[in-house]
Amino acid sequence: MSGHSKWSTIKHKKAKVDSQRAVVFQKYSRELIVAARLGGPDPAGNFRLRTAIEKAKAAGLPNDNIKRAIEKGAGSSGAENYEELTYEGYAPGGVAVVIEAMTDNRNRTAGDIRSYFTKYNGSLGATGCVGWMFDQRGVITFSEDTDFDKLFEAAINLDALDVTEEDGQYKVLTTVENFQNVVEGLEKEGFKSETAELTRIPQNTIEVTDEKTADQILKLLDKIEEHDDVQNVYANFDISDELMQKLEG
Repeated sequence: MSGHSKWSTIKHKKAKVDSQRAVVFQKYSRELIVAARLGGPDPAGNFRLRTAIEKAKAAGLPNDNIKRAIEKGAGSSGAENYEELTYEGYAPGGVAVVIEAMTDNRNRTAGDIRSYFTKYNGSLGATGCVGWMFDQRGVITFSEDTDFDKLFEAAINLDALDVTEEDGQYKVLTTVENFQNVVEGLEKEGFKSETAELTRIPQNTIEVTDEKTADQILKLLDKIEEHDDVQNVYANFDISDELMQKLEG
């Protein structure tokens, strides 16, 4: 999965710090609420809810918060009516950006996102302007302690697209439609995943070499990520480790 963007790698490095912030807890809570509202409160019969619970627990969301969010989604505590929306645009340097959001006020969210793009020399575009540059995929990760040959055989037998080694993990790549089948099939074969999520993988990446442009891109994506309504951000840029060290220094 060499198509993964630098932003994906940077986000994973920041995860431990971000997990302490209330805004991140709120993102997991919203996903729990929506998943429970759409598929019911029983994770055994609601795959989206089950994966949302696993991700929330991994991020450190307290069990009481998880329970309350599920109850809200099920309707027992007056759930907020969150709407799932996707925004698309361009960051500096022509970098494509796709944003997945959950909001109870689409005008507020769109206005905020547009202002961020304007502030950092980007532009919010129309739906579909850059989404086609990304492939929607399921990604299931396993530790390197996993037997790769057995994992590969099991995954391919379940019609997974590929199994690779990246960032100290084994990653199983699936279509969106086959994601649940592969996750559950590998579980039945005795494989315990570290994470399982739907994502967007850029078909090609743009190498950013200018320090000012790279700085603007990172500031824009950071600002978008911090917004309460934003769940996920994807971008198709790459920055060298040397330039990253300059920016972080």
